[in-house]
Amino acid sequence: MKRKILATTLSAFMAASLLTGCGGSNGSGSGTTADGVQEITWMFWDDLDATQDLISLGYKETIERFNKDYEGQYHVNVVTTNLEEYYTKLNAEIQGGNAPDVFICSPGPQLSDYVIPDGVAPADGLCMNLDDALATDGWKNTFTSDAVFTQQTYDGSVYAIPLNTAAACCFYNTEMFEDAGAKVPTNFDELLDACDKLEAKGYTPITISAGTSWCLSMVAGYLCEEEGVDLAALADGSASWEDGKLEKACENLLKLSKYFQPTAQGDTNDVATANFYNEEAAILIQGSWAIGQINGENPDFESKCGVFQFPGCQRLIAKSDSLCVSKDTKCPEACIALLKYFTDDTAQKYTAEVGGKIPVTSVEYDASKAPAQLSYVMDVFANAKGTFGFYNESMPTTETGAHFDDLMVSVFLGDTTPAEAAKDMEEYYNENCR
Repeated sequence: MKRKILATTLSAFMAASLLTGCGGSNGSGSGTTADGVQEITWMFWDDLDATQDLISLGYKETIERFNKDYEGQYHVNVVTTNLEEYYTKLNAEIQGGNAPDVFICSPGPQLSDYVIPDGVAPADGLCMNLDDALATDGWKNTFTSDAVFTQQTYDGSVYAIPLNTAAACCFYNTEMFEDAGAKVPTNFDELLDACDKLEAKGYTPITISAGTSWCLSMVAGYLCEEEGVDLAALADGSASWEDGKLEKACENLLKLSKYFQPTAQGDTNDVATANFYNEEAAILIQGSWAIGQINGENPDFESKCGVFQFPGCQRLIAKSDSLCVSKDTKCPEACIALLKYFTDDTAQKYTAEVGGKIPVTSVEYDASKAPAQLSYVMDVFANAKGTFGFYNESMPTTETGAHFDDLMVSVFLGDTTPAEAAKDMEEYYNENCR
């Protein structure tokens, strides 16, 4: 299991003191230069020099601002990859003794892999306890509430800093909807009806990535939510995956998939999103982090991009990207200073006014400057009855979440029936999760 491999590797290189941080070169750019500048590494899942994603460009601005303001004292070296390969590369860096000083991570089991690998105490994991830093100079008081740290807290302590809040929504082309006579749906049947109207008018109703399995799994998660799937009860064995709920959700996934673009099987997340802002499809089911990508790639599309909550669901899939600090870095002050830059007023105003994500601090921002989609997402949040996490980030382990993702792709491809999927998940949970 990945978590056990990571835990074993973590213990090995910690015991051997391979995480050298600023005490000397660790192969990723960390170290102290001859003139005393402390260099740290920051690892991210997008190419900051090639991207048009406005959130990523905001992170680039933050790094550049930090390096300029701390010139002669601290310097950040950036290590980037792409989202699909990010965790593989991050784990390879860790196994090679080159753990970045600061790195981005999604909450849930993914973050747990680094805080409590294989169930060890957080103090024995990779990530630094940030309680003392948050208590210094009133930093924690700048955040909107303690609730923003819910998914970053282990044993009562905070081990990662949230950067923003986003929700999975349905983005739609308002002009296509109007031309097709389609209405914003409020339940699953109305969603199918809207897709029928769009298709009849010659539009591709939905663009989605099945090549990036979590995108398809996100939709399956919403369909499971509509059927009343209870992940906590499934984890403790008081509910069964074979109670008909997952089977019905998979059947609805197949109904909806008839309206996907023909290339969904191979399209990546970026390609599927591009299909939307290039006006090759009417609906994109994606997180509100896509606002920065949509508006960055096609600013003129903002005026025709509407947002609605996934039809029939009372709750929203919500998440916050977070930054972790290696607890063995020899430059903790530099790392904490960098984290504070990501959550200062300049960065958080950019998050809202340019990137279109919800800030995690109490910063005041000009709503008139923010992307129109942000106000739509805020309305969706206001009307939702609550939130829940991505299914692949809400299951007992990352391996379980990955198994669910792959299984939903298999259902979509017709390789697994809905009933077989339910049986498979029940067997997997019995063998690995209960």
